[in-house]
Amino acid sequence: MNHKEIRKQILGLTTQYYTERFANEKFEKGKTRVNYAGRVFDEKELVNLVDAALDFWLTEGRYSEAFAEKISELLGISNVILVNSGSSANLAAFSALTSEKLGDKRLKPGDEVISAAASFPSTVTPIIQNNMIPVFVDVDIPTYNIDINMMEKAISEKTRCIFLAHTLGNPFDINAVMKLAKEYNLWVIEDNCDAFGSKYRGKYTGTFGHISTISFYPAHHITTGEGGAVLTNDEQLAKIIKSFRDWGRDCYCAGGENNTCGKRFSQQFGTLPFGYDHKYVYSEIGYNLKMTDMQAAIGAAQIDKLPMFCKKRKENFNRYNQIFEKYSDFLILPEATEHSDPAWFSYIVSVKEDAPFKRDQIAKYLNDNLIETRNLFGGNIVRQPAFIGKDFRIAEHLNNSDYIMNNTFFLGTYPGITREKLDYFESTLDNFIRKY
Repeated sequence: MNHKEIRKQILGLTTQYYTERFANEKFEKGKTRVNYAGRVFDEKELVNLVDAALDFWLTEGRYSEAFAEKISELLGISNVILVNSGSSANLAAFSALTSEKLGDKRLKPGDEVISAAASFPSTVTPIIQNNMIPVFVDVDIPTYNIDINMMEKAISEKTRCIFLAHTLGNPFDINAVMKLAKEYNLWVIEDNCDAFGSKYRGKYTGTFGHISTISFYPAHHITTGEGGAVLTNDEQLAKIIKSFRDWGRDCYCAGGENNTCGKRFSQQFGTLPFGYDHKYVYSEIGYNLKMTDMQAAIGAAQIDKLPMFCKKRKENFNRYNQIFEKYSDFLILPEATEHSDPAWFSYIVSVKEDAPFKRDQIAKYLNDNLIETRNLFGGNIVRQPAFIGKDFRIAEHLNNSDYIMNNTFFLGTYPGITREKLDYFESTLDNFIRKY
């Protein structure tokens, strides 16, 4: 057989391997763990992955181009820059706003950036890593998104940017945020890592801010294993983001291409010799944050499943609502932001102050019965060890963030949560509540 015939045989066997290895996993009550998140895939992801491996094109290639184009077409965003994680996406997005190429609009050390205190660290750490000052605003319960009234009061003459996540897939009040951004001339970065597929006023989240980010970690709406993306409709920002992703180099040629600008050996940069090879000119203090083509191959198959994945997440969320409504005297149930249609990352619950049990008690009971729970990430982020002693400002108070830190947990809504797993969860929850 020639190599094409061998390849065809390998890919056919890969499909068979998926069926034998992954297609018939069974759930057993009390024996199989109910994970809060996980990868959901079929033979298409496995075939794409093996196909990319057989190409042995290890950096960005044909699958990266296809994956980015699918995201671009879905969201209507002209520039999709693939990176190696959602955290890297946040770092590249925020760092891009420090570029001297932005002139007076660039962010500088000492500038203030509005963010939420109840958040995941990588929404905040790029602010500190770039020597700027996070301004932490409290969140609303039961949406778990930023308190808009408090946010407006927190804006000062030093405020230059808003950097917010759509909490657990529930969009923040985008109209209000964008109105403030326009009024005070602020940059907006949408951390869309937990909300890929959510909508606000009929439009996908991640399409409103100047820049947005996505994560493809296995817990998220689609996965490439590790991986993420930075999105923007601004052509200048796109070039800067690519530069920060690609070691800080000034050249924007795609991998394997040369002289896209037509001026590779005829420009002056800094104090370099005239005509210095543009491929080795570095105009930003950058990183290497690129995605591999094998990761993108998985994503190119996963994104076709996004509508189905989002539908399943919504169905699971609604089923949790039915289960928890029986116990609303003890528990605060989540609410979607007005005018939004969340593709819920998870189902979030807060234990009321006068409930006869504590968050840690119910979480321990569920975990003892192999049902995973998670806290709302860092709780009140300013109380985390890494943030103690750092330069930040608190807007008014963080009472709800403290409450969340002590009383809130969430459960999985991902498509691997089946009806039988939810039924098992309901009976386990009933058994716990009966004790009180």
